[in-house]
Amino acid sequence: MNDATRPVQAAEEAEIDLGLLIAQLWAGRTWIVGFMTGAAFLALAHLVNTPPTYEADALLQLEAKAGSMALPEAFSAIAEIEPQSATEVEILRSRFVLGEAVAGTHLDWRAVPVRLPILGHAVASGRLPLPDLDTLSAYDRGDARIRLDMLEVPPEWINRKIRLTAEGEGHFTLRLPDDSLAEGRVGVPLSLPGKGFGLRIGELEGPAGRAFVILQRDETEAIRSLRQRLSVAERGRGSSILEVSLTGADPDELQRTLGAVTEAYLRQNMSRSAAEAQSSLDFIERQLPEARAAVTKAEERLNAYRQAQQAIDLGFEGQSLLTQIAAAETELRQLAAEEEDLAERYTKQHPVYQKLLSARARLEERLASLRRETTELPETQREVFNLTRDLEVAQQVYLQLLNRAQELSVLKASTLGNVRIVDTARTEPAPIAPRRGRVLALALLLGALGGAGFVLGRHWLRRGVRGAEEIDRMGLPVFATVLFAPSIACNHRQKGALPILAVTDPEALTIEGIRSLRTSLHFGMLDAQSRSIAFTSSAPEAGKSFLAVNLAVVAADAGQRVCLIDADLRRGRIRRYFGVGKDEPGLSSYLAGDAALDDLLRPTQIPGLAVMTSGRYPPNPSELLMRPALSQLLTELDRRFDLTIVDAPPALAVTDPVVIGRAVGATIAVVRHDVTTPSEIEALIRQLKGAGVKPAGAVLNAYRPEVGRDAYGYGYGYHYQYSYQSRAKD
Repeated sequence: MNDATRPVQAAEEAEIDLGLLIAQLWAGRTWIVGFMTGAAFLALAHLVNTPPTYEADALLQLEAKAGSMALPEAFSAIAEIEPQSATEVEILRSRFVLGEAVAGTHLDWRAVPVRLPILGHAVASGRLPLPDLDTLSAYDRGDARIRLDMLEVPPEWINRKIRLTAEGEGHFTLRLPDDSLAEGRVGVPLSLPGKGFGLRIGELEGPAGRAFVILQRDETEAIRSLRQRLSVAERGRGSSILEVSLTGADPDELQRTLGAVTEAYLRQNMSRSAAEAQSSLDFIERQLPEARAAVTKAEERLNAYRQAQQAIDLGFEGQSLLTQIAAAETELRQLAAEEEDLAERYTKQHPVYQKLLSARARLEERLASLRRETTELPETQREVFNLTRDLEVAQQVYLQLLNRAQELSVLKASTLGNVRIVDTARTEPAPIAPRRGRVLALALLLGALGGAGFVLGRHWLRRGVRGAEEIDRMGLPVFATVLFAPSIACNHRQKGALPILAVTDPEALTIEGIRSLRTSLHFGMLDAQSRSIAFTSSAPEAGKSFLAVNLAVVAADAGQRVCLIDADLRRGRIRRYFGVGKDEPGLSSYLAGDAALDDLLRPTQIPGLAVMTSGRYPPNPSELLMRPALSQLLTELDRRFDLTIVDAPPALAVTDPVVIGRAVGATIAVVRHDVTTPSEIEALIRQLKGAGVKPAGAVLNAYRPEVGRDAYGYGYGYHYQYSYQSRAKD
């Protein structure tokens, strides 16, 4: 072995071994099932303690016209309104509409029974019984009900709770926010004028002692709460159908509240349409007197001129020109309206558009020609012509305003708005939440993912040695790989005697690995100065004592004379394999000079095997081991036995293995598969080499092909506390 410790080489490529992941998950299936069970339990607790959520819905239609009443063509042109769904959605969710619904249904009042904290719904629904104790009499058990008919509180009591306690036979007691008390009776108004408080309870059910909470919420908060539960969306793009839904725990309250919201929106829409018509009507009515005055003035001027000039009428030629000019101007106005419509669909180069322009040019040319002809009339007829034309224009304007005023009056009287309720508010009988199947399925899935993440995360955070090749790359030869023994792992923490696997199950595969270790040590120690070996590890729970005991039995079965020594003077365990008491003398007594060797070597039921336990735990184990008596002991044992096996403490916990390693012929490191980390092995090698002890090799213990840890419930919660005091209990 090279003197320098070689670090573990990283893999050239970081690849994911799917089979390894599956093996790790299968090994940690107990954890995964535990996580799933815990998640399912939490999901069931959530379902039991979660009140059902219901949903009420309604359907609204936005119509293109303000009403369905048959109206004149001119009225239809001004009354047509294109529906704007996005705008109407925001209006429906506005504070104006929702505030009217809150006021109409008293959503700013809150009167509910007091429920047990955390488990209130489970108790109120009867799923969880509650003991009939006086201290718990105030909490609702599903038998309490209250209806509030009137509530008036001063401004400083808004959002402050009023506690009501039922006293039986319709009587109740109130504890007001100022800590004063008041008494009342169901159906009888309770008024405190000095405090600005008024209350009337319409219904109160529950035994004496049941408590209720009454609260006047701030209007803004009530509107905000209603808006959070309200959902408005257009059903299909461009359909002008609005689907309105409201969620909550009380089906009756949902239907009543959503109905109030839709009715408030409908009234708002109708008032908005009526307001638009009224605004236009007011404007036209302000213009009518001026138009009437203009007609009167035009008539007076025409009559005055006729009387002054003795002119009676225009004559045939003048009347004909007047009629033709009026007809031409009317046609031009019609063409102008048609041009606006064509401009939205065609360009000016389109034949249809060009045809209209040609017709307009001809009319304008004809109108100009007719106006030139009027200049050829006699002066008297020309003046009469102009005055007559002014009168006709004034009369036409007045008649149009008068007709529009009549149309708007009809519109105002017949306003229906452009909204129609298709489906009135109705609550679905089945709750929409919680969905039990989905919640349980999601909980099991999250539990499985959480368990898998825990298993893989723990495996990734605590990555121990996976194979002998990792130890070889550190320059430490591996003498043998010993398989994991489930039966021993399940009993290693039991009190009292421990079983010896080589005796109880000599054909086990684990024992075959120990026989391989025996063979490797036989050939590896041919040139050793001493026939003694010491087992140590980086930390407890690596399996040193297990290997030492079973190797001693296997070697003795092969005909060798074997001595097994427990050199762990702090927490020795060898005695438990052979039924020796904790207070029996052992190695500590020999090193202290209190007992002879022959008195400490205990024969066992295995022929050829003798055992020396650790004895009483001394206060100075390191100092005892540093005495020359240890080397003398091993020299004497070499003379009597073919093999001496020493079970030493962990090297990273105490310095005892360094002292023992200088006295024995070889020191072997025990590495637990998937538990002992490469850094611990490197620290162990540095610890021994720093004191002049060269580790001869290593044993990969408790190897499991499936890699996953804790597959058989074996805990690896090791620590480094090695106390000098003896334990009260073993």
